[in-house]
Amino acid sequence: MEKKKVGLSALGCKVNRYETDAYAALFRKAGFEIAPFDEVCDIYVINTCSVTNLGDRKSRQMIRRAKQKNPNAVVVATGCYAQISYEKVKSMEEVDLCIGTAQRSRIVELTQMAMRGEDVDAYVDIMKEKAYEELEAESVTERTRAYIKIEDGCDNFCSYCIIPYARGPVRSRSAASILAEAERLAGLGYKEVVLTGISVSFYGKDGGGCSLIDIVEKVCAVRGIERVRLSSIDPRAFTEDFVERLAAQRKVCPHFHISLQSGSAQVLKAMNRKYTPQFYLEVLERIRRAMPDAAITTDIIEGFPGETEENFAETKNFVREAGFAKVHVFPYSERKGTAAAQMEQLPMSIREARASALGKIAEEEKEKFEESFIGKCAEVLFEKKKDGQNEGLTKNYLRVFVNCEGDLEGETREVRIIGYEDGKLTGEICE
Repeated sequence: MEKKKVGLSALGCKVNRYETDAYAALFRKAGFEIAPFDEVCDIYVINTCSVTNLGDRKSRQMIRRAKQKNPNAVVVATGCYAQISYEKVKSMEEVDLCIGTAQRSRIVELTQMAMRGEDVDAYVDIMKEKAYEELEAESVTERTRAYIKIEDGCDNFCSYCIIPYARGPVRSRSAASILAEAERLAGLGYKEVVLTGISVSFYGKDGGGCSLIDIVEKVCAVRGIERVRLSSIDPRAFTEDFVERLAAQRKVCPHFHISLQSGSAQVLKAMNRKYTPQFYLEVLERIRRAMPDAAITTDIIEGFPGETEENFAETKNFVREAGFAKVHVFPYSERKGTAAAQMEQLPMSIREARASALGKIAEEEKEKFEESFIGKCAEVLFEKKKDGQNEGLTKNYLRVFVNCEGDLEGETREVRIIGYEDGKLTGEICE
């Protein structure tokens, strides 16, 4: 009997990509064939995103695209948009099954019910969920780097963010489960792992695991893993003890994505971010004392309700002072159901203009940071070879291009950074 084909698509964050890989493993184990999403499949799974209005729109577009590809296919919508707007998504004529962000481990069973024509109501009030739902990705989409999801949920309730309502409270994965996955990935040849989640800073807060620094140290002890990286993390996590213990781990990558959102104390307070710009700068100083070459990347939302020209100037000055390796700048997007959506909104033209102006400053700072490494040596884990150049990443997440013979994919080499051309760092292998 010919296997049924399943096409999967992940929108949004790295957590969605991880979970989509886990869905693929579950379907494969049940005897289905995993096929490219663009092929004609019997089943399509769309792991939706709802972090912005654009995420909602792209999710709907992908759902419709699947049904257009094969009108007879069973279309499954899962993820954040499917959770936040469950009834709306479930009522779409293209959707045969809506799951949300709970019961994902039952995706095969629920899909088979939908294939039989059953009307499946899979809604779960995610705000009442207390336990971490195990979903392990058996295959990962990147060749040299693998993601390990260590927690789900968020308790921050920033005034602009819908994600706590889509993901529920913090639920931590057990240390035993995380380490088992790290060991399996090391056995498959992965040298770098990224610990990811919705709010990894608060791993263990629910009593479901040890602390974040404890799990970092445990993963660093796994034989075969050469690099351990953290995904987006709250500045409040960087206590003196946390930084000291991080710096003591040779395998920890000195690259931290520490979300800022604004350089204005007034705007941060309105956002319900529980720190000040001064506190954030003190955190950066603490990290750089312990790890001088640390790369700090961040996110900033521009045009938040009530942001004045003075507030905007504060953010521009902050970006120039902080020395970021990279800044992701977004114009504010109001999300129905959040506190900020009830505030008086700035015109979109102002939001976009400020985001564009800040983006230019951020690009200048990025170039300064990268050029500061010219003449230095760094360990590079090579990912691929393209157009005659081997391309890889340093531990602090600088992308380096090296012209040399042979394919170095998966290999780690010491590289001297020798130049910066067309926005790219170039290097040579150290003999």
